[in-house]
Amino acid sequence: MAEFLDFLNNLTDPNWIVAHGGLYLLLFIVFAETGILIGFFLPGDPILFIAGIIIANLTLGPVDSVLTLLYWIALISIAGILGNFVGYWCGKYFGHRLLKMKDGWLFKKEYIFRAQEFYHKRGGIAIILARFLPVVRTFAPIVAGIVEMDIRKFALYNVVGGVLWVGSLATLGYLLGENAWVQRNLEYVIISIVVVATAPVLIKMITGAGKKKQPAAASVETEVVEEEY
Repeated sequence: MAEFLDFLNNLTDPNWIVAHGGLYLLLFIVFAETGILIGFFLPGDPILFIAGIIIANLTLGPVDSVLTLLYWIALISIAGILGNFVGYWCGKYFGHRLLKMKDGWLFKKEYIFRAQEFYHKRGGIAIILARFLPVVRTFAPIVAGIVEMDIRKFALYNVVGGVLWVGSLATLGYLLGENAWVQRNLEYVIISIVVVATAPVLIKMITGAGKKKQPAAASVETEVVEEEY
């Protein structure tokens, strides 16, 4: 457990990331968080911000620096897009089994129900919005697969959401990466990003605590399947 916590802590250190895989490590983390069920705990938002910081601090000319940023955004976006496709197909072929699994430390059916409710209210646009919500972004494509959303429509929202998510946070990190104050207070900046990204989920959890208990899996699933997509 201690090694696992150390790993998560090191993911906020640009120098550690560069020394342990750099871009390849970032690609794996983004793919895992968006495509592998147990990857929901990975810090996707801070990772993208740090990717921009890494590029900003490379010894490159202005043109090469921008081209490198675009190259990284393209590759990381592809990783996130492929991850969502994996999640979609897992939901389509194994979704019913997931709803029958017992709750454990890493997986709780509540996560799927929460993503399912969010998806039900927002429709296809939820695929884009979910990119900016920790935990929800892992389960939203799975829910899309469970309800068998049209693959062409899913692909469109998936690509748009992936590019917006990666492009916005990586560019923000790039623009602020050479700022002395940001470098001195990187941990606080990352915490702020996590808080801002997580706030909608926390508010939903708090405000929903006093509401009725979530309907049974079969009921929720039936309700969402009946929604037109």
